[in-house]
Amino acid sequence: MDEKNKKNKWKSKKILGCILTVIIMVAAAAGIYFYMNRFDPVRYVQAVLDVSYKEETEEYSKMTGTSRKEAEAVFEKNLDVTMEKFHSSAISEELEKKYRILFTQIVRQVNYQIGESEKQKDGSYIVELEIRPVTLFSDTYETFQSRAEEYAQSITNEVMKGMEIPSEEEMQGQVYQIYYDVLNEALQEGIRYGDKKKLKLHVEKGEDGAYEIREKDRRKLDQLLVENAGKNSA
Repeated sequence: MDEKNKKNKWKSKKILGCILTVIIMVAAAAGIYFYMNRFDPVRYVQAVLDVSYKEETEEYSKMTGTSRKEAEAVFEKNLDVTMEKFHSSAISEELEKKYRILFTQIVRQVNYQIGESEKQKDGSYIVELEIRPVTLFSDTYETFQSRAEEYAQSITNEVMKGMEIPSEEEMQGQVYQIYYDVLNEALQEGIRYGDKKKLKLHVEKGEDGAYEIREKDRRKLDQLLVENAGKNSA
């Protein structure tokens, strides 16, 4: 009787061991499947664009494992690039700070809607994007030209009366001030947007194995989000 009980216990342990092994294998397989499929390209693109243009850091930090400070640096770095393109020795430090605040307000109001994603055979994704470009610069182009011409004419008139000609740097600084005033006035009236445009973003793995938006697509997105000044001036 004891021998029979021992055999039954051994069989029970063996069966239990097999069941546990199967459970562990299933759990492991489920974990691997979850790991391989947990990347959400739509959520990722939303997080990247929101941190880049809206300075919304929470979702980006969660998805990339970065700190809030690191996420905030993404927005500031993008703004730095914009300011570098706009930098001039003719702009005073005070006016440059005003421009930075102005551009921050403009960038935070860019308009984009994330659509569906489609997985490609190579494991990358294509995420559809709908954009309505900010038209602030093109809307104010003629106004800026007009005021700049008025300023140039006023200088001409004053010089004709005997006033000393201002330095080129002084005149450039005044033109930058005029441009700031024109943009700021229009911004206070409210941002306007152009017709909808579509863009496909390619999300693919970089050299480090992490997903990222193709750089060429990012540059195209930057161009589409804000309409160029003078576009409608022809």
